[in-house]
Amino acid sequence: MSENQSRRSFLQNLGVGLGTTAAAFAVPSVMAIPEGKPQKDEKKLGVALLGLGSYAKNQLAVGLENAKNCYLAGIVTGTPAKAEEWSKKYNIPAKNVYNYQNFDEIANNKDIDIVYVVTPNSLHREFVVRAAKAGKHVMCEKPMATSVEDSIAMIKACQEAGVQLGIGYRLHFEPFTQEVVRIGQKKVFGDVRFMQTNFGFTIGDPTQWRLKKAMAGGGPLMDVGIYCVQASRYVTGEEPLWVTAQYGETIDKVKFKDVEETVSWQMQFPSGAMVNGFSSYRSNIEQLYVSAEKGFLQLSPAYSYGPIKGKTQEGDMKMPVVHHQTVMLEEVCKEFLATKKFPKHIDGEEGLRDMKILMAIYEAAQTGKRISLV
Repeated sequence: MSENQSRRSFLQNLGVGLGTTAAAFAVPSVMAIPEGKPQKDEKKLGVALLGLGSYAKNQLAVGLENAKNCYLAGIVTGTPAKAEEWSKKYNIPAKNVYNYQNFDEIANNKDIDIVYVVTPNSLHREFVVRAAKAGKHVMCEKPMATSVEDSIAMIKACQEAGVQLGIGYRLHFEPFTQEVVRIGQKKVFGDVRFMQTNFGFTIGDPTQWRLKKAMAGGGPLMDVGIYCVQASRYVTGEEPLWVTAQYGETIDKVKFKDVEETVSWQMQFPSGAMVNGFSSYRSNIEQLYVSAEKGFLQLSPAYSYGPIKGKTQEGDMKMPVVHHQTVMLEEVCKEFLATKKFPKHIDGEEGLRDMKILMAIYEAAQTGKRISLV
């Protein structure tokens, strides 16, 4: 089977088992959400989900049902049965249902303002670019792409088309995370000295796309390690100076013949803060620990859909528990309705910054060298 035939076959069956682990967070002024003039929503923005896997079904669709300023206006899927199921469940008119072949016709659909790309990572570039050329604003799941080159191309396509590009960093809008950002960046407990950030789980189905490098771009680092990279950036509000990294021993050489099973990395930031990161597809762990000169903070669980829990030396963190995707969608659309722009802290440039770090971690693990990030 040729590469093109293989790709067409994959697209036709894309809906089967599709799901993306949601995004992460931000950096420096990243989490400093731009302040616009208070304004009532002029309308509900119409969102089309492209890729109807588990994340779209169990998280984004729920968020769109609950959000006050946006709604599920359309769908794009390669699976006819899913098109029928979703159309009935969400009362989506036939004219707002697309497949991957006729997707470009969405340019003529005034019901749809935003296309949310929820495909395997390797397809992000294609569909972000196609959505941009169709004149639609685009949200894209993390990681932004599978390479720095693709990330840059996505940003360029959206800029040339005059549309907004956002990355689904849901935790930028989550209260515990926002409190961690405040404590870290405002130096509530003094300068951050050290962070340990871990995210791993035991992966199942050995045939899934996450274990195929051509589709995922890598293993757990791309899938869940990106949360850890983000955490180190948004706690410090800085960009790392360098990274070193090591692959763990591959225990299951059959399942992990194409991507890493575990990877660890170390980074230093301009303030002197040191970070140890760890991601894995065979260890169940999810934790952020921050040691500062006058105290500590800890989130565990730290990155999944919740409920997130946290504490400091002063006791348990008491923050509201929210549905991550609902608050993300509402805040993104609120900002857009007020300013005609997506929040800067989730834009394509933010996704690109993460992509450069992820690629540097892989390079460091492969070469054994310390890779400069400045």
